[in-house]
Formats: sequence, C-alpha cells, structure tokens
Amino acid sequence: MTRLLVVHHTTSPRLQAMFEAVMSGATDKAIEDLTVVARPALAATAVDVLEADGYLLGTPANLGYMSGALKHFFDQVYYPCLDATARRPYGLYIHGNSDTTGAVRAVEAIARGLQWRRAQAPVTVLGDPGREDLQACWELGAAMAAGLTLA
Repeated sequence: MTRLLVVHHTTSPRLQAMFEAVMSGATDKAIEDLTVVARPALAATAVDVLEADGYLLGTPANLGYMSGALKHFFDQVYYPCLDATARRPYGLYIHGNSDTTGAVRAVEAIARGLQWRRAQAPVTVLGDPGREDLQACWELGAAMAAGLTLA
C-alpha cells in the first residue's frame, strides 16, 4: 500500500487548523489504497521517511526560517535517506505572522539537496487562516494523496 508521511510542527491554533485541513484532504474517503501517517517533526525518524512514498511538510515561519523542529527532522534524516528517497514527491504548508518567504526557500533548498521533487506549490498563510486558506490546505492534502495513488 502507498504511504504518505505528514511531518509537522504544529505550535499554534492557526497551524492546528491548517494541519487538520491537510489531514482531512489527505484522508478523503475517495482516495483508496493509501495509508497516511502523521508524525510531529521531533518524533519523525529516518525509518518513517524510508517507508513513505511521499511527504507533506508543515511548519511555522519563525524569524524568516522554518521551525527548529522541522530543521532537526531534516538533520536527522538527511544522510540516512539521501539516496533511497531521491525523486520522491513532497508538498509544503507554512504559517507565518508576517512573512514565509525565507521558510519556503529553506525547506525547498533542503528538499532539493535530498533530490525530492516538489509535487504541489506550497500553501502559505499569513495571520488567521480563512476559509480559502483552509480549502487550499485541504486541496494540498488531497492532491498529494491522489498523486501518490496514481503514480
């Protein structure tokens, strides 16, 4: 069975709402033959990454960068997963209070180093996520899940 790994650092009610929307989309009943596994960034392991067919990453933008927890995740899995996960798809959602540009750039740089391929455009939200933002998160989760089952 195909597996989608959702690695997230959910530190606020705003990120929790985004995470729940992503998970709702990824686990939509219309998508079959897929297991969705969610792991907090500080608990996700190289084994989780190696067992997955694709990745969905969620982080706050802290001081212009991804969260330290997501960076720690990348530090832990980079070399053990480097060759084995090349070309696997990933998606990204980020919440910020003022700017997400640096966080997006940082995650994309590491993903390029891992040779992962961006399967969906990042969903970035500033301030309170509105209905359209949460719909975009739902669509990101659904698109990543559906893309894995069609591959």
